[in-house]
Amino acid sequence: MEKIAETLKALSDPTRLRIVNLLRLGELCVCDLTEALQTPQSKVSRHLAFLKNAGWVRARRSGKWVHYLLLDSEPSLQASVVEALTKHVSKHPVCIEDERRYFDYLATKPSHSCD
Repeated sequence: MEKIAETLKALSDPTRLRIVNLLRLGELCVCDLTEALQTPQSKVSRHLAFLKNAGWVRARRSGKWVHYLLLDSEPSLQASVVEALTKHVSKHPVCIEDERRYFDYLATKPSHSCD
């Protein structure tokens, strides 16, 4: 029960919810998330560390860049939460704007950033 509570507690912050919502799109680097969320890199990194410690994400280093991906450490719990995010949170105006900014950024992203 404690593990489930800790896993869910990680989503109690709006910024972390927004990060998980974006990561359901696939692997993203900190610069992608910073751009989409319009949030300082230090804040995004702090929230990603929290999500990593709670078992929500894993990190993969590629040169000087760190890429993050949703984990399936508690598959049924996480699958249910991601499904709920898709149905509810992803339709929130803030999340819609995050995704729009991310896709706009992706379309104009310099080839040397994050890759």
